[in-house]
Amino acid sequence: MEILKEKPERIVSLYDEDARVWKLLSGNKEPLKSLRTIEDALLKFGLLRNEIRVYIYLARSGMRKAREISDALSLHRTETYKVLRGLEKRGLVSSVLEKPLKFMATPFEETIDTLIKAKKLKIQKLERKKKSLLDIWFSIPQQNVEPRNKEVFQVLEGEEQILLKANEILENTKEEIYVVAPDLDLLRLYHSGFTDKLEKFSRKNVKVKLLTNYSPKSRFIADKMKLTDVKYLFSDAEDLPSFIISDRGQLLFSIKNGNNRDPEIRRRKEKISFLWTNYEAFIKALKTLFLELWNAELPLLRTGVE
Repeated sequence: MEILKEKPERIVSLYDEDARVWKLLSGNKEPLKSLRTIEDALLKFGLLRNEIRVYIYLARSGMRKAREISDALSLHRTETYKVLRGLEKRGLVSSVLEKPLKFMATPFEETIDTLIKAKKLKIQKLERKKKSLLDIWFSIPQQNVEPRNKEVFQVLEGEEQILLKANEILENTKEEIYVVAPDLDLLRLYHSGFTDKLEKFSRKNVKVKLLTNYSPKSRFIADKMKLTDVKYLFSDAEDLPSFIISDRGQLLFSIKNGNNRDPEIRRRKEKISFLWTNYEAFIKALKTLFLELWNAELPLLRTGVE
């Protein structure tokens, strides 16, 4: 392993405590939070953590040699070249034909567009394969299977799977949907577009009721949604599980795994998982709880009137 005796000049390290950028970020936590938000988003696009570190470093520091990247991020030289090749294949990094070879990041706005287009292409390919896959499946002799109308449980993990299920429940709702969501969970639903759909359903003679805790986040989202019926819980509602009940037939119920009292730390560390069920007794119990909370002396927000 090569030992670096002298620190190369002009290396901009994200983690160098003597660098001006470190002092700036350590004094103001907002940029660090913003970088974490960007890292989380890039993870969801399928980038690996080292790929994200290298991309962000290049995007913030400009054109660099592989050795400078390796030293600044404490990555082995072989791993650095591997990461750079992977980013280049995705169109997120370009190599500059100089000696020695240098690398530069694609501008961030173009990077996001590239990642979105790649996701869309994958979806389009899957959609084109759907019919042929179904034809193959139904051409295979089928065994007798149990009917699907049994009472069942299903554990869902990961934000994407949970939001897909929530949207599926909403699309199948005909009469009423009750939602309990403390502000952090409500924020997830808001960013996923679920709350927009909820608002549209409320205009289609579907009874929509929302219970949430009283906070600036929840007030902001409720104002944006313009629902007819929203109530606020002033007690310590952050420990209240989130759940969605639809037409007395489906329930999506949160399973909390984080125990940190700091909401921001808990949001980042807790494992996101929900239970879906059509089990009648369980749904009836949760609906009773919802109505007890709803009928308590709580402030009611109606469209245009508080």
